[in-house]
Amino acid sequence: MKSKEVNKKMSLVKMENIHKWYGKVQALKGVNFDIYPGEIVGLIGDNGAGKSTLIKILSGVLPKNKGKIYWEGEEVNISSVKEARKLGIETVYQDQAVIGCLSVAQNIFMGRQPVKTWGPIKVLDKDKMRREAKKLTKDLKLHISSPDQEVRFCSGGEVQGVAISRAMYFKAKLVILDEPTTALAVSGVQKVLSFITRLKDEGIASIFVTHNLHHVYSVADRFVVLSRGRKVADVKKKDTSIDDLTKFQLRKEAIVT
Repeated sequence: MKSKEVNKKMSLVKMENIHKWYGKVQALKGVNFDIYPGEIVGLIGDNGAGKSTLIKILSGVLPKNKGKIYWEGEEVNISSVKEARKLGIETVYQDQAVIGCLSVAQNIFMGRQPVKTWGPIKVLDKDKMRREAKKLTKDLKLHISSPDQEVRFCSGGEVQGVAISRAMYFKAKLVILDEPTTALAVSGVQKVLSFITRLKDEGIASIFVTHNLHHVYSVADRFVVLSRGRKVADVKKKDTSIDDLTKFQLRKEAIVT
């Protein structure tokens, strides 16, 4: 499938000199980060590197203490998850992507359910939820028997697919995936990687947050490496290797700003 034409000259997101403190502990130390439309960026680093803090600031979960964020060239203040979603930022967290006891359709539309109105009366449009969920899961080739199937009966890869289909339906411009391949079998990993490639085909940018270099290396266009709250590398895939990226994670000082 040919990727959609997008304006890649202007960054979709630009984060400048981002600082974050938790009391006396500084989690981020002047981090610069950007991503362009349709680009897949691998955000990597060991535990405590600052990856989760950075994406939580971008997704509206945490406030930054210092720095600026630009969205499509304009400075923005992302003060909540709702504000992030209005811009077109969807985040798929490893342990919060879906609710197992709810159906596939309910998970896709969670928090944004369509309604039908009869005068002052509003009711959930369950038929539309089922219909749209069926289209989405079929389009992503998810092996789900029905949009009414509870997500807890889906495989790990399919669970991530349900969360990603939600982002696609609501026209996200940027999808942040937090450790999307953790604890998945080989088949599940391959399915998730194909979903991420599909996002790129649709012109949707992705930030792939992970500590598994082998998974992210196969799909990312560029890598940003954090270590102890600092950005220590920002390199294109063609200019690096898995061995190089492993070494970057051990650095204390930035080599690319």
